[in-house]
Amino acid sequence: MIEIKHHGAVTGVTGSCHELLVGRSGILIDCGLFQGDDSSNGANASDLSIDFPIDHIRALVVTHVHIDHVGRIPYLLAAGFEGPIICSEPSAIMLPEILEDALKIGFTRDRALIERVLGLIRSRLVPVPYGQWHPVFDGEGASLSVRLQRAGHILGSAYVECEAECDGDFERIVFSGDLGAPHAPLLPEPQSPERADRVVIESTYGDKDHESREERRYRLKAVLEHALEDGGTVLVPAFSIGRAQELLYEIESLIHEFGSDDVAPDLPWRDLEIVVDSPLAATFTRIYRDLKPFWDAEATELVS
Repeated sequence: MIEIKHHGAVTGVTGSCHELLVGRSGILIDCGLFQGDDSSNGANASDLSIDFPIDHIRALVVTHVHIDHVGRIPYLLAAGFEGPIICSEPSAIMLPEILEDALKIGFTRDRALIERVLGLIRSRLVPVPYGQWHPVFDGEGASLSVRLQRAGHILGSAYVECEAECDGDFERIVFSGDLGAPHAPLLPEPQSPERADRVVIESTYGDKDHESREERRYRLKAVLEHALEDGGTVLVPAFSIGRAQELLYEIESLIHEFGSDDVAPDLPWRDLEIVVDSPLAATFTRIYRDLKPFWDAEATELVS
């Protein structure tokens, strides 16, 4: 029997947690936090318990490190999960950082306890290169291997290809995680899987047509010019991971293109002051900088 179960992100868009059962063993794809008023299977942001059986779960596969995909990992460990945490190489670097922030805000300020939890998480991490099959289990008439492919959402994001076999039945199942749009700043665009028998795909933006990157970039330029022409300030609330770095990248490209032009009276673009007022965003901007090998060709060429 090859079966898919959902423990989050079913009736809402947060708390992603999906189970792939192959014979008597299974894996989880993500274990995320429910946020705000979002609910799924009756769970919500104030209920972090793992309310499903996990004795048969052999591994957790992380698609990316946004908190609605990884925020319940400490609670999964507390519930008794002892398997590996499989993720991309960049995600393995970023996951302890985002969970440290989440633990400090929502769980405890006890530094020793936080370090103990993070140490346990680091000991379970299994970084897997993109495009490489990784065996998870094989025995009792069932086997499963997973392969991570770039998803173009944030640095380290992946969709997961699962090659499952149970009692002679073979199936290729794909879990999308969150997918990025083509031509996003910094990241190579996702390539479609070569094949799939079943696909579990995120649908957060499934009913929307997005403007092009160039349209969005020049709209950002117009917003800055409009706000600054009378001495105003632009405040941008943005995700600390992904969106903040994309915004910095696009503003830098505007400064490069229009450097000597005025963004406001007597204020050339090259003198525009930009403040990143978030310790977490600053931390991940540094990590993004350290992970240049995972940038796309455009960004790498600009750096050189």
